[in-house]
Amino acid sequence: MPQTDLPLEDLRRYQPDLPAPDDLWDFWDATLAEAAERPLDVSCTPVDNGLVTVETQDVSFAGSGGDPVRAWLHLPARAVRGDGALPGVVQFQGYNGGRGLPHEHVFWASAGFAQLVVDTRGQGSGWTVGDTGDPVGSAAAQPGFLTRGVLSPRDYYYRRVYTDATRALEVLRDHPGVDGDRVAVTGISQGGGIALAVSALARGVRAIMPDVPFLCDFPRATRTAPGDPYGEVVRYLGAHRDHVDRVFRTLAYFDGAVLGRRSSAPALFSVALMDEICPPSTVFAAYNAYGGPKEIEVYPFNDHEGGQAHQQRVQLAWLRGRLEGRGV
Repeated sequence: MPQTDLPLEDLRRYQPDLPAPDDLWDFWDATLAEAAERPLDVSCTPVDNGLVTVETQDVSFAGSGGDPVRAWLHLPARAVRGDGALPGVVQFQGYNGGRGLPHEHVFWASAGFAQLVVDTRGQGSGWTVGDTGDPVGSAAAQPGFLTRGVLSPRDYYYRRVYTDATRALEVLRDHPGVDGDRVAVTGISQGGGIALAVSALARGVRAIMPDVPFLCDFPRATRTAPGDPYGEVVRYLGAHRDHVDRVFRTLAYFDGAVLGRRSSAPALFSVALMDEICPPSTVFAAYNAYGGPKEIEVYPFNDHEGGQAHQQRVQLAWLRGRLEGRGV
């Protein structure tokens, strides 16, 4: 597929006018304060993953509304990790993916980190499996997740997802085998958008690595992405012609290009210039607005798969340089 978005030199300057809602931070402060009234209620049960270098625990914790959220905690095997507290990585999943099977997604644990692989509620029946439901209902919506509860920030699906994600960060930071001051967040696509939200909303994020992030610059994404998931919003608005202003007002509370302005942790982004799912201009909107120290890897001839193993290699060297200390 050709490069159909802005030229790279224009992408590096692209800074759209995305006003933050007047009550944006009051909204999120109240949301997270409400969640904090409930205990995390963490349980960890060892499971046999069939691997010899990584040990896995089946984790459950209380997310938004006290709903149970599932995750895998992968740790380097005891013979490898020694007695020191480990640096950690919280990994969020791409659209309609879940935590997978116990032997999946073990890259960071294999590299010496404590790795928490978190389900996204209601998802995990697409490219990999999940185990976390979303018991909260929704008004009329398009199939998928982007328009569930989209007429109200309080009812919107991603309010629950972002709250779950900040709670997941607490779970890993509080783990007795983890150095809570050396925890990073990461994810590809939707996972990258969730990581951006966590870096803005939660305390204690040491570094962030959003790959080809989704959930950024909704106004441009819905007008330029040729297909789904942004197409869910397009079809919804094609039917609900009188909901345009309300929908984009809600989405502004969840936009990584808006939330990321308050982030301060060092960030390593990636973007693919032939990406038809997350147009590169939407990634650069988030990158250019990001509030902390930042770098971006550019893959000129890739679609939404981005850098894959090449990007992992860059991430590993970059993260080791930012989580300095014993156990890396």
